[in-house]
Amino acid sequence: MTQTVVITGASAGVGRATAQLFGRRGANVVLLARGGTGLDAAAAEVEEAGGTALPLPVDVSDADAVNAAADRAEERFGPIDVWINVAFTSVFAPFTEIGPEEFRRVTEVSYLGYVHGTMAALARMRPQGRGTVVQVGSALGYRSIPLQSAYCGAKHAINGFTESVRCELLREGSGVHITVVQLPAVNTPQFSWVLSRLPRHPQPVPPIYQPEVAATAIAFAADHPRRKQYWVGASTAATILAQKFAAPLLDRYLARTGFDSQQTDEPVPQGRPHNLWQPLDGKGGRDHGAHGAFDERSHTRSEQAWASRHAGLLSLAAATALGAAGTRAALRRHR
Repeated sequence: MTQTVVITGASAGVGRATAQLFGRRGANVVLLARGGTGLDAAAAEVEEAGGTALPLPVDVSDADAVNAAADRAEERFGPIDVWINVAFTSVFAPFTEIGPEEFRRVTEVSYLGYVHGTMAALARMRPQGRGTVVQVGSALGYRSIPLQSAYCGAKHAINGFTESVRCELLREGSGVHITVVQLPAVNTPQFSWVLSRLPRHPQPVPPIYQPEVAATAIAFAADHPRRKQYWVGASTAATILAQKFAAPLLDRYLARTGFDSQQTDEPVPQGRPHNLWQPLDGKGGRDHGAHGAFDERSHTRSEQAWASRHAGLLSLAAATALGAAGTRAALRRHR
């Protein structure tokens, strides 16, 4: 049976790589994003890979538009099997240099966009008793860093509302699942097109991973949604655990290092175009693709993602190893 998958933010970055992956699976892929050029290019890639694409220009901050897109997806392909929320925007600047309307815009896209997508998905999945929602989160949803207060706030909020929704689905015994994939720094075009007031070009904090690493984890989560969440990248695991046990130390460390680590040595020209209000890849514009400007510094695989996907196997191996060690110790005592 052909799977129908809706992906927000599908015109570039992680959303684009995820669309490519589901295209290779032969899925029906509904692509939601603002940018026309990126959407058209993503749809062409899905078709070339063997899938069927339906590109729909949508701003996820508009709940009615998201709901209408869900209607169009079902009219074309029938019931939606998987809904993946990826779309976001951001501002790189100290909090005191972000205007209230800019902060609101980031929140409306990067947090409420997930809320709107989840609402549209559940309105259709709950009556049919099946379906999966995958939230693409971030390690920054547990440990915030300087210069990204709006984005970090949105990612924290996604975790909060998703946990609430999960409990409600469990309470009603629903066959619908909701899970989160927590990502590390990823080499996407966002660092070249988000609004930045930094003196130098923004960069992801190393280690950096290619968007295909994230896409693989997202697809696995869609296939195995009973897990509450998946962690991608050793840095994600380290960040989440360090926040749990050493948050005050992280505050001081990031106060010292968090500004320089998010900037390259390249100066940013004043008035650099950004996508906060309008897409940079409108009709006739440039297709930014899945990858950003950091290919040479990015990892193509993640051992932590593998470990997250095979947690049960690792637990069994650990238990077996402990049991074997206990048996050897017992034999030595009885010699």
